[in-house]
Amino acid sequence: MTDNSPLGGETTTPLRLGTRRSKLAMAQSGMVADAVREVTGRAVELVEITTYGDVSREQLAQIGGTGVFVAALREALLSGEVDFAVHSLKDLPTTQPDGLVLAAVPVREDPRDALVARDGLAFEQLPSGARIGTGSPRRMAQLNAYARSHGLEIETVAIRGNVDTRIGFVRSGELDAVVLAAAGLSRLGRTDEVTGFLPADTVLPAPGQGALAIECAAGSTDLAAALAELDDPYTRVAVTAERALLNALEAGCSAPVGALADFLADGQVVNELRLRGVVGSTDGASLVQLSITGPVPTSLDDAAALGRELAAEMLAKGAAGLMGERAL
Repeated sequence: MTDNSPLGGETTTPLRLGTRRSKLAMAQSGMVADAVREVTGRAVELVEITTYGDVSREQLAQIGGTGVFVAALREALLSGEVDFAVHSLKDLPTTQPDGLVLAAVPVREDPRDALVARDGLAFEQLPSGARIGTGSPRRMAQLNAYARSHGLEIETVAIRGNVDTRIGFVRSGELDAVVLAAAGLSRLGRTDEVTGFLPADTVLPAPGQGALAIECAAGSTDLAAALAELDDPYTRVAVTAERALLNALEAGCSAPVGALADFLADGQVVNELRLRGVVGSTDGASLVQLSITGPVPTSLDDAAALGRELAAEMLAKGAAGLMGERAL
């Protein structure tokens, strides 16, 4: 088979990394670019690409959510405009398209959600009736469910925009707090603005949250092999289980679904993988939250099987009725 990898060409020609234009995407891609320079010895240039999710001002659930930040980058890969691309893994549809390979999933950042609130307040310290901004139905469902179960009065407010825009709602006094991914704030060097991290027992993150995905053309075998050096097998196994759950639920990335896989140890020996999943109505009135534990998977197929098993249990408990329109 012919290798169309750019690594087979002039070593002085920079590798082209496709990225969204946002500050966070550029920061994430910059980190990956540095790592790729190290493993390949090649220069890497960032190619900024505008996606539909970047230009639309509609809520993600209204524009489909799944793939809106990804499609333009994948088109650039397939057309040869860029050599590889970096995505936030939680934005990737669960079905891998023909012609592209997920070459690497680097070590995951903190998968939790983080609160940025006025006056340095933690979630439990927010006043009655506090207005909390988020663009995520998943966060709305779990925050409202937590508030209901603890006798708290909050109002979740749907918002869009980059990190500056969202935090700006708090600084201006329009909102009491916003919830953002801890990983994104960390990559932007803005964890000092966090007033509290939301434990997974309170709010499960989105499947794949905190992880990055490095994608390239299937024919670029040399490049794929080089990028594979950045892959972290533990992260890959965990997110495979989470994304298999999402796929089996037939839910898009904007559905109110949370999932987190983590490794459990007996002393110094990691011997189990626990997968937790949640689906809820955005008002928090109904929640299906289950977990499953099994031996550490010896293959990605085993990890995916664990995700499918938990999804079947959740569907049996009525999860489908809480997700609105399911993904096709």
